[in-house]
Order: sequence, then C-alpha cells, then structure tokens
Amino acid sequence: MTLARQSWLFLLMGFLQWILDWLVTVGLSHAGLSLEIANVCGRLAGAMFGFWLNGTFTFSSSQALGRRQLLRFAIAWAMLTLISTWVVGFVGHNVGLEAAWLAKPLVEAALAVISFFISRHWIYH
Repeated sequence: MTLARQSWLFLLMGFLQWILDWLVTVGLSHAGLSLEIANVCGRLAGAMFGFWLNGTFTFSSSQALGRRQLLRFAIAWAMLTLISTWVVGFVGHNVGLEAAWLAKPLVEAALAVISFFISRHWIYH
C-alpha cells in the first residue's frame, strides 16, 4: 500500500480513536477521577480500538495480527502514553482541568505523527 493511502487511512482511523480517547478522558475526569488516570483509561480505550483498526485496514497484510505486533504496539503505546499523560497532567495542574481538555487533542495530534512512523516501520512491518 502506498504511503499516501496509509497516511490517509491512519488519519481517519486516528480520528475515530481520538474521539473515543477524548470522550473517555473528559468523562472520567469530569466525574472526579484524576486527570492522569482518566488519560491512561482514554488512551487505552483508543488503543484497543486502534490496534484492530490499523492492523485490519491501514497496515493490513497477508499475515494475521499476532503476538509480535501486539507486543510492539504495547511498547510503543506505553511510551507515548507516558508522554501524553505527563503533558496533559502538567497542563491540568498548572493551568486547569478545562485547559487540559483543550490541550489533549493538540498533544495527541503531535504524538500521532510519531505513532504513524512507529506503526508503519516497526509495529505492523
């Protein structure tokens, strides 16, 4: 599959993941859960959905998704989640919860660029 097609599909699948991630994060933090825990829960919900979406559509191959891809995905997800949680938590503690809710999409957009290349060249390769 061409880079342009994969990029387009990754953006589309990422948008669906992002909506789920953001809704879970905002909903849980609004309900009183700490912002950091809510962010991890949101990212986990989006990740489970995204692993399947990207493995099935964006980076599909003749091989079925296996343990190797799942392990690589989990490692990348953990690293990106640490970055996301630190940045969103920092904004939340220093500027406020609503500012963190607004900052989260920007943080995730920046991390999505990194995630695309990790996914294309390492996870689903």
